[in-house]
Amino acid sequence: MISYLEFEKPVAALEARIAELRETASGGDVDISSELRRLETKSADLLASTYAALTPWQKTQVARHPMRPHFRDFVAQGFSDFVPLGGDRCFGEDQAIIGGFARLGTNGDGPRVMLIGHEKGHDTQSRIRHNFGMGKPEGYRKAIRLMELASRFKLPVVTLVDTSGAFPGIEAEERGQAEAIARSTEACLALDVPMVAAIVGEGGSGGAVALASAERVLMFEHAVYSVISPEGCASILWRTSEKAADAAEAMKVTAQDLLALGVIDRIVKEPVGGAHRAPDLAIAALVKAIGEELDALGKHSPAKLKALREERFLRIGEA
Repeated sequence: MISYLEFEKPVAALEARIAELRETASGGDVDISSELRRLETKSADLLASTYAALTPWQKTQVARHPMRPHFRDFVAQGFSDFVPLGGDRCFGEDQAIIGGFARLGTNGDGPRVMLIGHEKGHDTQSRIRHNFGMGKPEGYRKAIRLMELASRFKLPVVTLVDTSGAFPGIEAEERGQAEAIARSTEACLALDVPMVAAIVGEGGSGGAVALASAERVLMFEHAVYSVISPEGCASILWRTSEKAADAAEAMKVTAQDLLALGVIDRIVKEPVGGAHRAPDLAIAALVKAIGEELDALGKHSPAKLKALREERFLRIGEA
């Protein structure tokens, strides 16, 4: 079952009608195949036209879709030989940020990488366990440990970013949340191996930047990336979250805006209707793009990789 967003209601009505006709056709002798084809074409066209003209706020809703692929899905369908590594060797294990050794692709013969990313969970129980993808200090310190391990074994680092932001709770502040995020960002910039980051859903605030300070930053077509959520921005500027759509427009949160500003380097196309409609196709497209970027970066020396990171962040906003 597809969970429809508010702006998808016309598509939902058409697809419900198609489902009714199919059920009718399966139990009777009346040939309604031509009517079915007409409605299916109309539904596909409507879906394509709707997603071709999404507003920034609608893209934000798509990026948060509960059926959108998460870290575990990418591991299962886009990587092989994943060996999770836990703990920050300081406080404990954080389930919001997961990482470990893996091979790119599902054939088992792809390049070895250190894979790190946010996991939001798919149902109530798993979302609570993974803290809705909001990393705590121990999660970012674990990421630092894994990046240093990758550097030691000369493995490229791949990060999958999908978080509304780092966990803002009192206990996280007590354990040094800001310091952990800053050091994770520093660890990304100091890597002497290739690093490719991908914004696959929400890229929220420092919690995202801490895993996305790479020399190549990719972004799904309908993902969002910003310093604060549209609701948070609206609450600060207008004292009401009802202005979230206006805030999303002003903040330039979409992949298309961020590519023009130089914040990201490449947009990865999603299936028509968003990654949640065909996760396997979306994951395959991202894995292909990551592989291409790693091939290109593998030709550079450690000094050149660090220079590339420095140059890309200094250039942001120049356009």
